Amino acid sequence: MTNSDKFLINCQDGANNLERATIALVLAVTASKTNETALFLTADAAQLCVEGATQDWHAPGYEPIKDLLDTFISNGGKLWLCPACAKAKGIAQDQLVTNAEIAGAPKTMAFLVSGARLLA
Repeated sequence: MTNSDKFLINCQDGANNLERATIALVLAVTASKTNETALFLTADAAQLCVEGATQDWHAPGYEPIKDLLDTFISNGGKLWLCPACAKAKGIAQDQLVTNAEIAGAPKTMAFLVSGARLLA
């Protein structure tokens, strides 16, 4: 693996399944340590990028989601929230944490075309 590798992690889970959400974040944190990494948030994962929403999210036996998100962001990781999901859940850009934006299929597809590997 080289430092030029890029990764896109697709995450669909949030409070509905804290274990799956945590595993996606562990993967994202690991990838973002040495590589450009984006986390594409859809469905129940939409709340992951809302400021303050994950404060108490913690799957038993795992690191708290807030800590993982903070590490991912400090590593330069990008959070891309599906526009349709943002609209369905009433989430606006000004509610999002640092490094998060509402960005859909065109941005994620361009990232993949540019050489990013998809991790789901």
